[in-house]
Amino acid sequence: MTKTVLITGCSSGLGKSAARHFAQSGWNVVATMRKPEPDLAREFPDSVLVQALDVADPARIEAAFEAGAARFGGIDAVINNAGITILSVFEATPDHAIRRIFETNVFGTMNVTRAALPYLRRQGGETIVNVTSGVGFVAVPLLSLYVSSKHAVEGLTESLSYELESQNIRVKLVEPGAMRTTNFTATGMAASQDAPVPEGYKAYFDHALGAMINYPFESTEELAVAEAIYAAANDETHRLRYPVGPDIEEYARLRWSTSEVEYLAGMHRLTGQMAWREIGK
Repeated sequence: MTKTVLITGCSSGLGKSAARHFAQSGWNVVATMRKPEPDLAREFPDSVLVQALDVADPARIEAAFEAGAARFGGIDAVINNAGITILSVFEATPDHAIRRIFETNVFGTMNVTRAALPYLRRQGGETIVNVTSGVGFVAVPLLSLYVSSKHAVEGLTESLSYELESQNIRVKLVEPGAMRTTNFTATGMAASQDAPVPEGYKAYFDHALGAMINYPFESTEELAVAEAIYAAANDETHRLRYPVGPDIEEYARLRWSTSEVEYLAGMHRLTGQMAWREIGK
């Protein structure tokens, strides 16, 4: 039988690419987004159902699952992809911006996962894939809130991978590297306007931002991440992590294959901290 996947955050970028990849691979897709757009349904009229879903609204989440199950007969996999970011100095970031990041990235993932479990159990148990980031297991400056939210999702996912095995439900992590996804970046930049840079941080902020702009790795391709998400959704092994992107290989090497001293030295180099220490002398 044809399998069905529900994916969050499908209006653009990675979510849209993942929805298209699953549909092209023969799956039915419940493509969810806060403000529904018909593009995917027009492209795949028989296999894509577009539904409104706000990860902060449990009623809308349940309605999307009900609609997907009614249209396609069940839900076999769920992809938690929806997320937002903010570029800011933590000290100057307003409380409402902090809460919005966690409401979307952490509690939103929890809300969708909790709603998914009865549907997956009904199918005999299938797969949840949580899309995090390379900064889910390392950290970089000016993205402390995004980083901490993704660390939270990484911990949640690993814990659930053990817990939900009892329900015959597999849980996976896909960890993309730096990507040029338009809506994600635009949302983050808009949120960043709420967090003006304090005078005492301006020189450092400009330096760290410059290090980001001159990032020493190529951008991660959306299609490569979509393919990793698809592979994770179909993987019946105990594998947990699927890192994707030229930068993530180096991050993973530093985090898990070196000492703490070597790891920190490498991250200081990659994030421009080493150069900043010279400038600040």
